[in-house]
Amino acid sequence: MRSSDILIVDDEIGIRELLSEILQDEGYTVALAENAEVARQLRNQTRPALVLLDIWMPDCDGVTLLKEWAKSGQLNMPVVMMSGHASIDTAVEATRIGAFDFLEKPIALQKLLTTVQRALKYGDMQANTSLNLDKMGKSETVQELKKQLERVSKLKSPVLLTGESGAGFELVARFFHQGNTPWVTPAKVEQLADAPLELLQKANNGVLFLPEIGQYSRRTQQGLLFLLSKLDRFNVRLICSCSRPLQELLVDPECDNRMLTALSSVIVPIPALREHPEDITSIAEQILHELVESKQVPSRKLTTAALNALRQYDWPGNLEQLRSIIKSLALTAESGELDAPEVNKVLAQFRHDKPAEETGFDFSLPLRELREQLERRYFEYHIVLENGNMSRVAQKVGLERTHLYRKLKQLGVKFSRKGAEE
Repeated sequence: MRSSDILIVDDEIGIRELLSEILQDEGYTVALAENAEVARQLRNQTRPALVLLDIWMPDCDGVTLLKEWAKSGQLNMPVVMMSGHASIDTAVEATRIGAFDFLEKPIALQKLLTTVQRALKYGDMQANTSLNLDKMGKSETVQELKKQLERVSKLKSPVLLTGESGAGFELVARFFHQGNTPWVTPAKVEQLADAPLELLQKANNGVLFLPEIGQYSRRTQQGLLFLLSKLDRFNVRLICSCSRPLQELLVDPECDNRMLTALSSVIVPIPALREHPEDITSIAEQILHELVESKQVPSRKLTTAALNALRQYDWPGNLEQLRSIIKSLALTAESGELDAPEVNKVLAQFRHDKPAEETGFDFSLPLRELREQLERRYFEYHIVLENGNMSRVAQKVGLERTHLYRKLKQLGVKFSRKGAEE
């Protein structure tokens, strides 16, 4: 029985159900998303082993979603694009962004299974050759992290990894994984509430990794609390991660403080990449080497000037963003050398420098990104104006609170629900 988790993203229910039935019959576990918004939510909760992504969807096309994942550092799993009427240019663009392969609808059964097998094998190879702690650098900051993990590894308590998004939570969590033992991450976080014992059985004598617990619903938190009480029975090492500040969670009425209390006995903070900038150049070279070795990109080399440019950036998306940008540079380079101008051109898309226009908006951005920039500033303005009272903010902007919270999370706007009922 295979345990790979596959996310199918397609707006046609018939195709979703058919692909799901075929893959489940082959022993795979499957999660379904009917549009890009649901796919975003699922990807924020966990990293699937493979994504089958339809190009044409009503709310957001697959190529745009692929770009979003690449930009945020979340494109660290193989993605196979699907379409019944995509042009060659679209397929080439998707491959350039980072898609693993392309399937034309109607998809032949053998073609589907062969592609899925190849993609999963590639994903396993990518995971096995991805950065480990020995390759994160030699700075004092990284050495201190290693020492702390070594001390913690001797304990049996659950471990809570904290830090910024993209800081390498799974990378650090794998420090606790022993060879030839299970490594389990739920395909959907709802499994914690619906089938916690099944998860524990899969992870028996191994590691259960739960990413981004700060995004869990009340029901999922209750499932996690139940699971915590059964860890010893299954000899499971639980590793959780959270990129939301713990102080923010403590005052969030949606957060069950019992969960935080149970997970707070062993907390390991993961340093942001900018906290050990002396390691950036070696990490960048290692990433590029692995991409070339696994034939994801053509043979490339970073010049000294390019490495210096990478080191001078503050990397808000941390390791995942660095890997995504290195891959993008290597795929789009016109020559074998990646130099500073190419690096700075890509990094300029992520910097928050504003042009001199009176509006303060960068009109060189694609329309979607410019609209998100405007929406972000709009909501931030009203949150400040209402002193963080989310009930009044919802009234001012004309949105129901649940929709408002979902929109703010999507835009990356930090907020607290403390005053929501005031």
